Amino acid sequence: MVLAGEWATANDPALAGLIGERVRAYYGEDRDCPAWEPGGDDFLSGALTEALVMKRVLPRGEFLSWFNLFLPNLASSEPQSLFTPAFVSDRSDGKIAHLDGVNLSRAWCWRGLADALDPSLAALARATADRHLEASLPHVAGDYMGEHWLATFALLALGAGSAE
Repeated sequence: MVLAGEWATANDPALAGLIGERVRAYYGEDRDCPAWEPGGDDFLSGALTEALVMKRVLPRGEFLSWFNLFLPNLASSEPQSLFTPAFVSDRSDGKIAHLDGVNLSRAWCWRGLADALDPSLAALARATADRHLEASLPHVAGDYMGEHWLATFALLALGAGSAE
């Protein structure tokens, strides 16, 4: 929804409106996200991509109200799973290599969310993004299981915030 919404905003206002409507319907009432991730072979952070798409469709004040209920313990770095880079035990395994994608998608999302947060939380978001980027950026190349797709996620992570 994040990427489709970005394209639609630039190219198809009716589709952008529909995406915004569906995003609000799907996620608008979500509270106290447990962030049970990663699941072993995820390649996106479900929790953080949800937050990023909500940031993109809601006005800032409405987003902050929603976000504070969605991740109410953010200042305490909770849920811890969102702050700890996923460990990739075998980058030659096609499923386990997805965890580098989780790290890069988290970096993308944290950077994309930072500018909407108050200064202390924004600093936490940026520092967390940096840790996730450092954990996986060196592994974008080196094994086909990751290098054939991780560069896309790395570009999102490195470019996040520039078009926010």
